[in-house]
Amino acid sequence: MMGHQLVHDWLTRNGWSPGRDIGEHADELIQVRVRDTERQEAPLTPVPAAVRFIHTYGLLTLSHPTVPGVAWVVKPTVGYDGDAASIRELALGLGVEIFPIGYETSEQGILLVDETGRFFHLHHTGGYYLRENEFDAFSRFMGGVTDPDAEDFFV
Repeated sequence: MMGHQLVHDWLTRNGWSPGRDIGEHADELIQVRVRDTERQEAPLTPVPAAVRFIHTYGLLTLSHPTVPGVAWVVKPTVGYDGDAASIRELALGLGVEIFPIGYETSEQGILLVDETGRFFHLHHTGGYYLRENEFDAFSRFMGGVTDPDAEDFFV
Protein backbone atom coordinates (compact mmCIF):
# COMPACT_ATOMS: atom_id res chain seq x y z
CA MET A 1 0.00 0.00 0.00
CA MET A 2 1.14 3.52 -0.77
CA GLY A 3 1.84 5.92 2.11
CA HIS A 4 -0.51 8.79 2.91
CA GLN A 5 1.97 11.40 1.62
CA LEU A 6 2.34 9.64 -1.75
CA VAL A 7 -1.46 9.48 -2.16
CA HIS A 8 -1.82 13.12 -1.04
CA ASP A 9 0.85 14.26 -3.52
CA TRP A 10 -0.78 12.26 -6.34
CA LEU A 11 -4.20 13.76 -5.58
CA THR A 12 -2.70 17.26 -5.55
CA ARG A 13 -1.02 16.68 -8.92
CA ASN A 14 -4.46 15.70 -10.27
CA GLY A 15 -6.15 18.93 -9.18
CA TRP A 16 -7.40 18.12 -5.67
CA SER A 17 -6.68 20.34 -2.67
CA PRO A 18 -7.58 20.04 1.03
CA GLY A 19 -11.06 21.42 1.67
CA ARG A 20 -12.06 21.12 -2.01
CA ASP A 21 -15.83 21.06 -2.55
CA ILE A 22 -17.52 21.55 -5.92
CA GLY A 23 -20.73 22.47 -4.04
CA GLU A 24 -23.98 22.72 -5.97
CA HIS A 25 -22.33 21.24 -9.06
CA ALA A 26 -21.90 17.97 -7.16
CA ASP A 27 -25.57 17.98 -6.21
CA GLU A 28 -26.55 18.61 -9.84
CA LEU A 29 -24.40 15.68 -11.05
CA ILE A 30 -25.96 13.42 -8.42
CA GLN A 31 -29.49 14.46 -9.39
CA VAL A 32 -28.78 13.81 -13.09
CA ARG A 33 -27.67 10.29 -12.15
CA VAL A 34 -30.67 9.73 -9.86
CA ARG A 35 -33.06 10.78 -12.64
CA ASP A 36 -31.28 8.45 -15.08
CA THR A 37 -31.69 5.47 -12.71
CA GLU A 38 -35.38 6.34 -12.35
CA ARG A 39 -35.67 6.44 -16.16
CA GLN A 40 -34.12 2.97 -16.19
CA GLU A 41 -36.76 1.89 -13.62
CA ALA A 42 -34.04 0.88 -11.15
CA PRO A 43 -33.80 3.95 -8.89
CA LEU A 44 -30.67 4.41 -6.81
CA THR A 45 -30.41 6.47 -3.62
CA PRO A 46 -27.32 8.63 -3.14
CA VAL A 47 -25.54 7.45 0.01
CA PRO A 48 -23.82 10.10 2.18
CA ALA A 49 -20.33 8.59 1.64
CA ALA A 50 -20.76 8.85 -2.16
CA VAL A 51 -22.18 12.39 -1.92
CA ARG A 52 -19.20 13.49 0.19
CA PHE A 53 -16.76 11.85 -2.25
CA ILE A 54 -18.37 13.58 -5.26
CA HIS A 55 -18.28 16.94 -3.45
CA THR A 56 -14.58 16.45 -2.65
CA TYR A 57 -13.28 14.89 -5.88
CA GLY A 58 -16.04 15.59 -8.42
CA LEU A 59 -14.99 16.36 -12.01
CA LEU A 60 -11.37 15.36 -11.38
CA THR A 61 -9.53 12.96 -13.66
CA LEU A 62 -7.23 11.02 -11.33
CA SER A 63 -4.60 9.73 -13.74
CA HIS A 64 -2.66 6.60 -12.89
CA PRO A 65 0.88 7.64 -11.91
CA THR A 66 2.66 5.12 -14.17
CA VAL A 67 0.16 3.80 -16.76
CA PRO A 68 -0.61 6.40 -19.45
CA GLY A 69 -4.28 6.72 -20.41
CA VAL A 70 -5.58 4.99 -17.28
CA ALA A 71 -7.52 7.13 -14.83
CA TRP A 72 -10.46 7.34 -12.48
CA VAL A 73 -12.88 10.04 -13.63
CA VAL A 74 -15.08 11.33 -10.81
CA LYS A 75 -18.25 12.02 -12.76
CA PRO A 76 -21.27 10.01 -11.59
CA THR A 77 -23.36 10.86 -14.66
CA VAL A 78 -21.34 8.54 -16.91
CA GLY A 79 -22.73 5.04 -17.29
CA TYR A 80 -24.45 2.82 -19.78
CA ASP A 81 -28.05 1.89 -20.44
CA GLY A 82 -29.15 -0.80 -18.02
CA ASP A 83 -26.35 -0.15 -15.54
CA ALA A 84 -28.74 0.84 -12.74
CA ALA A 85 -30.18 -2.68 -12.57
CA SER A 86 -26.65 -4.12 -12.40
CA ILE A 87 -25.75 -1.68 -9.63
CA ARG A 88 -28.91 -2.61 -7.70
CA GLU A 89 -28.09 -6.30 -8.10
CA LEU A 90 -24.61 -5.71 -6.66
CA ALA A 91 -26.12 -3.70 -3.79
CA LEU A 92 -28.57 -6.50 -3.05
CA GLY A 93 -25.73 -9.01 -2.82
CA LEU A 94 -23.73 -6.71 -0.56
CA GLY A 95 -26.76 -5.95 1.61
CA VAL A 96 -26.15 -2.19 1.45
CA GLU A 97 -27.10 0.80 -0.68
CA ILE A 98 -24.48 1.71 -3.27
CA PHE A 99 -24.13 4.72 -5.59
CA PRO A 100 -21.94 5.51 -8.63
CA ILE A 101 -19.20 8.12 -8.23
CA GLY A 102 -17.52 7.86 -11.64
CA TYR A 103 -15.74 5.43 -13.94
CA GLU A 104 -12.32 4.09 -14.84
CA THR A 105 -11.00 4.85 -18.30
CA SER A 106 -9.28 1.58 -19.20
CA GLU A 107 -12.49 -0.42 -19.69
CA GLN A 108 -15.24 2.04 -18.72
CA GLY A 109 -16.09 0.22 -15.49
CA ILE A 110 -18.30 2.09 -13.02
CA LEU A 111 -16.83 3.14 -9.67
CA LEU A 112 -19.20 2.89 -6.70
CA VAL A 113 -19.29 3.75 -3.00
CA ASP A 114 -21.53 1.97 -0.51
CA GLU A 115 -23.23 3.39 2.57
CA THR A 116 -20.30 2.32 4.78
CA GLY A 117 -17.76 4.13 2.56
CA ARG A 118 -16.38 1.02 0.84
CA PHE A 119 -15.37 1.25 -2.83
CA PHE A 120 -16.45 -1.13 -5.59
CA HIS A 121 -15.95 -1.44 -9.35
CA LEU A 122 -18.67 -2.72 -11.66
CA HIS A 123 -16.91 -4.17 -14.69
CA HIS A 124 -18.42 -6.07 -17.62
CA THR A 125 -16.95 -9.21 -16.00
CA GLY A 126 -18.65 -8.57 -12.65
CA GLY A 127 -18.29 -6.60 -9.44
CA TYR A 128 -15.00 -6.05 -7.64
CA TYR A 129 -14.07 -4.75 -4.21
CA LEU A 130 -11.69 -1.78 -4.31
CA ARG A 131 -11.14 -1.34 -0.57
CA GLU A 132 -12.49 -0.10 2.73
CA ASN A 133 -12.19 3.67 2.16
CA GLU A 134 -10.97 6.25 -0.34
CA PHE A 135 -7.35 6.27 0.86
CA ASP A 136 -7.09 2.48 0.55
CA ALA A 137 -8.86 2.54 -2.85
CA PHE A 138 -6.54 5.28 -4.17
CA SER A 139 -3.50 3.43 -2.85
CA ARG A 140 -4.65 0.17 -4.47
CA PHE A 141 -5.26 1.94 -7.79
CA MET A 142 -1.83 3.60 -7.72
CA GLY A 143 -0.13 0.31 -6.89
CA GLY A 144 -1.95 -1.74 -9.51
CA VAL A 145 -3.17 -4.28 -6.95
CA THR A 146 -5.62 -6.92 -8.24
CA ASP A 147 -9.19 -6.42 -7.03
CA PRO A 148 -10.96 -9.24 -5.17
CA ASP A 149 -14.37 -10.34 -6.40
CA ALA A 150 -17.22 -8.39 -4.75
CA GLU A 151 -19.02 -11.68 -4.14
CA ASP A 152 -16.47 -12.33 -1.40
CA PHE A 153 -18.21 -9.49 0.47
CA PHE A 154 -21.82 -10.58 -0.07
CA VAL A 155 -24.02 -10.99 2.99
